[in-house]
Amino acid sequence: MKNPQHILITGASSGIGKALALFYAQKGVTLFLCGQNTERLIDVAQRCREKRAEVFAEKIDVTDAGAVENWINRCDKIAALDLVVANAGISAGPGKTGESSEMTRKIFAVNVNGVLNTVLPALEKMSPRNKGQIAVLSSLAGYRGLPSAPAYSGSKNAVRAWGEALRGYMKPYGIQVNVICPGFVISGITQKNKFPMPFLMSADKAALIIAEGLSKNKGRITFPPLLAFAVWLISCLPACLADFILTKLPKKGSD
Repeated sequence: MKNPQHILITGASSGIGKALALFYAQKGVTLFLCGQNTERLIDVAQRCREKRAEVFAEKIDVTDAGAVENWINRCDKIAALDLVVANAGISAGPGKTGESSEMTRKIFAVNVNGVLNTVLPALEKMSPRNKGQIAVLSSLAGYRGLPSAPAYSGSKNAVRAWGEALRGYMKPYGIQVNVICPGFVISGITQKNKFPMPFLMSADKAALIIAEGLSKNKGRITFPPLLAFAVWLISCLPACLADFILTKLPKKGSD
């Protein structure tokens, strides 16, 4: 969708969510932002207002389905939503001790249920209008299960597959659905990584690529190109060969 005017973004207090909010902020645009860090969220909202956008920001837990639905309903009453970006996500990794069941469930709760809790009520609002755009944040890590981050890659794989299927399913209803698969972007998530990250880019640059892809209604927005190609190629390899390569990767959270 070109030039969306009423935009809702989850996980807007940092990283890609923050960068997207600042990218879209301008006169005539209404932004609905949520995040978990109140102090950072207030700062993002103020910076967007300085760019003359109208901003409504709240601390919302995306794993709370009722709270998210209530928030989206209230936002849509203020201004009919054009674009909803289900961006909120977390990461961890097995490190030296392995992923606990608690950690695994929390990652899936935020990365998968958080997306569902955002997208489903948004679709209920957009479908009767036969217009609107939904963007879901997956990752290049979602192309193939990674031994270095089982829960993260698994959750992002689920989001990617669902988003791609939803795109075709919602097309007859006039709803555009886009799946965003970034590589390494400077954020709270990548700050946890203790290993070299190829093609690491700023959140501002990532937001520019994402916004351009959304304006062109690209089904899958992947970047950077070389890393995206490498990940795709590994996903095409026989399982035994892919396993051999991927088990050599450093684990998230390891020293």
